[in-house]
Amino acid sequence: MSARVTLVMSVFNQLELTRACLESLRVTTEPFRLVVIDNGSTDGTREFFERFPYPFPLDYDYYGVNTSVIASLNRAWRRVETEFLCLLHNDTEMLEPTWLARLLSPFTAAHAGLTGLYGVKRVRRDGKYVGRTIVHSLADGPTVRAPSEEVAVLDSVCLLLPRGLMEAVGGLDEGYGFYHCYDKDLSLAVRERGRRCYVVRAPFHHRGGGTRTSDFAKRRDVERRDLGDRRAANARFAAKFRHRLPCDVRPLGERLREWVSAKVTGGGRTGRDG
Repeated sequence: MSARVTLVMSVFNQLELTRACLESLRVTTEPFRLVVIDNGSTDGTREFFERFPYPFPLDYDYYGVNTSVIASLNRAWRRVETEFLCLLHNDTEMLEPTWLARLLSPFTAAHAGLTGLYGVKRVRRDGKYVGRTIVHSLADGPTVRAPSEEVAVLDSVCLLLPRGLMEAVGGLDEGYGFYHCYDKDLSLAVRERGRRCYVVRAPFHHRGGGTRTSDFAKRRDVERRDLGDRRAANARFAAKFRHRLPCDVRPLGERLREWVSAKVTGGGRTGRDG
């Protein structure tokens, strides 16, 4: 059976995380291709991909410069020739062979637009997540109900959508800078075309730090700069989609119950940038 999906990765060093991710994909039941943009790895990643030991078809490009993750993903997805593409972090490990089939399953309905493994049902007017409405498939305790739940926006750890839809929304918005908020932006761009976003139940490990945070423990200035970048990107997102925010996909009854409870208890609202 020919592949319907191409997995898309942007990598920079962190070879052991990449290797563990690819090892976890060996038993995937749904055929797929792989496109990887390497932003100048110096830890043996390039040599690893040049001697690629896995059976899935590979398109590898050593770009040589550690540029914006968003720009790298845009270069990568444009190389995709399959019906669907899946942006995937290289610090993930899938635990069940049917994970990719589960991400595809909502697309039996015409209104499905974007699927993933981590998302939030409510986004505030300021662009921040309402943390208590997060649903996910993290292996330590998935909170999403099987087979899937609708969310307002999805997290970038894993994003699957039709290639034609990615083309229609113009790809990822590089105006956000190096990394932050492109996932929220893509989610609302998809929703603006009358399509919905879903988190599916497919347990996975997220090792963290493979894409951008590995230097934080050593370089607090890098962490502070990243926090500033996150805040600036979130402000840009809130301004760009002010006509769509707040966004809440929970049933009306659930929203009303929360509103009444907050009035009675005087409870505040909590949020995170996402």
